[in-house]
Amino acid sequence: MITLDSLRPHLGSRHRRKRVGRGQGSGHGKTACRGQKGQGSRSGAAIPSGFEGGQMPLYRQLPKRGFKNPFKKAYGILNLGDLEKIRHEGVVDLALVKAEGLVRKRYRLLKILGNGDLDQPVTVRAHAVSETAKNKIEAAGGRIEIITTET
Repeated sequence: MITLDSLRPHLGSRHRRKRVGRGQGSGHGKTACRGQKGQGSRSGAAIPSGFEGGQMPLYRQLPKRGFKNPFKKAYGILNLGDLEKIRHEGVVDLALVKAEGLVRKRYRLLKILGNGDLDQPVTVRAHAVSETAKNKIEAAGGRIEIITTET
């Protein structure tokens, strides 16, 4: 029987700390694993990431283009024509659409667009709906529930 006091880490998962500069017998003596000469061998050497020895770094050579909005809302898009493909019990939401594989799993928001036709009444739970899709869903006898997200 395994008890808490008999648990051990897996073999090879724990390593001893490398003690450098503690004599030749340790295997890490003399230069203390820093190599011979150069900036990295000196004490107090803190080379910033992206530093290329004084050469103009790559991130400064490349042009900056455009603007990336950090607050952009990325919607998973679902057309009304795709609603016909889903086996649903009258309610369509983001979880069901992801399970059917019509929207990628990375999306947290769902938007319904009006491309295609709808024959049967359906309740749609989405974060956004286009005007065309709204009219078509209501004309088919369905209804729309807009989900509000708090950020």
